[in-house]
Amino acid sequence: MPRSREKRIDQIRSMLERSGFYVADTHGVRPSSFDLAARRDSLLFLLKVLKNIDALGADEAARLLELGRLFPATVLIVGETSGAAELDPGVVYTRYGVPIVTEETLEEYLVKGLPPFLYASPGGIFARIAGERLRALRDARGLSLGTLASIAGVSRRAIQLYEEGAGAEIDIIERLEEFLGEPIVEPIALFQERRGPPPRPEPVDPPAETERRVAPNARPRTGDPLRDGVLDQLDGLGLEVTVTVRAPFDAFARAPGILLTGVGSLRTAQHRAEILAGLARVSEGHAMFVVAETVHRSSIDGLPILHFRELRRHRDPDELLEDLAERERP
Repeated sequence: MPRSREKRIDQIRSMLERSGFYVADTHGVRPSSFDLAARRDSLLFLLKVLKNIDALGADEAARLLELGRLFPATVLIVGETSGAAELDPGVVYTRYGVPIVTEETLEEYLVKGLPPFLYASPGGIFARIAGERLRALRDARGLSLGTLASIAGVSRRAIQLYEEGAGAEIDIIERLEEFLGEPIVEPIALFQERRGPPPRPEPVDPPAETERRVAPNARPRTGDPLRDGVLDQLDGLGLEVTVTVRAPFDAFARAPGILLTGVGSLRTAQHRAEILAGLARVSEGHAMFVVAETVHRSSIDGLPILHFRELRRHRDPDELLEDLAERERP
């Protein structure tokens, strides 16, 4: 019997936790660009689970990549099929710049430390050749470009490109490795270690449905007075604010650390409290939820809850973060 999407997410979360990751589960908020956020030491990534990877559209991929740039974090999709065909284990697929692997491939990488070597590209399955190693093996054996080209069934120019690190089809690699008696492919690094916040980007057109920080009077209004007021207040504090769509939070800011902000009713805050608090812990940042209703508690499940008037009392980011840190305490 096929597993439900929820069951797959639960199993992937369990696998991540066994691998030493701290995990925040966000799939309870619908819709959402990602289902899990996970951190182990300096490695942070956002993961989306799909049955059929063809369901990923360009806008959804752009939103996921944008969130990856903001944290910063590696983004990854775990899929099962493309159309009617099952995805191959050990192969990295790509849609709109987002890497995609099977659950088996992810487990091999995280639990057993076995990285994938193959990637799918138009025309077949390829691997990236370790160019310097190939050149060293050729030189050590006194082989010419022409000899290797004849063995591989390609041109001399192709061998030169391989020595520069180009990818090659798997059957070509197998012929070269059999002849040389040595492996010549490079593993694919699915994740990159975090090394602080991303550099300030050059001005570019934002991805669909994502708005970069602009002056309050220049930003298109959302039509929600509370949300617009919160965004204006964050801007007024001098924070780098990005409005988010299809995320568990409504705005992402740096203060200079990460600040995730939700806006809405107290009922929505109660529904998202555990998720936002978990995301704040995973990203080693802070989160808050701003409401217009009267509140009689400072936090819910570790998530600071602020009335809009309380947010407006803060005059600088440090004061705001101190308040949030106090509310986060048990």
